[in-house]
Amino acid sequence: MLTLPSGLLIYLAQSPVDMRKSIDGLAYLVVHTLKQNPKQPALFVFFNQRYNKVKILYWDRTGFAVWYKRLAAGRFRPPQGKGNALKLSVSDLTCLLEGIDLLSSQRHLIV
Repeated sequence: MLTLPSGLLIYLAQSPVDMRKSIDGLAYLVVHTLKQNPKQPALFVFFNQRYNKVKILYWDRTGFAVWYKRLAAGRFRPPQGKGNALKLSVSDLTCLLEGIDLLSSQRHLIV
C-alpha cells in the first residue's frame, strides 16, 4: 500500500504500454506522449495491454524510481478520458490499485 500526500499530481497514460520498458523508456513516454516533465513532483501511471500490470514512475529527489504491481487474477479498470493523459486524485489511484472499479463506484459529494 502506498501512502501519498493528498495534493500529489497523478497522470494516467491513456494508451497501454509495453511493460518491458525500463525507467528511461517510461521517462521518454512522459516527455513525448504525456507532455510532462518527469522530474516534477508527480506520479506517472502506465498499464499494459491486458490491464493486469501497472508501473508507476516518479522522481524522488535523487533519481527515478518505479513501483510495479502484477495482479494474480483479474484486471485493473482505469477510467478513460480524452487525450494522452488523465489526471487522477490520490484517492482514485488508491482505489484503482486496490481493485475498485472507478466507473461503477458511487461517490459522495464533498461539500
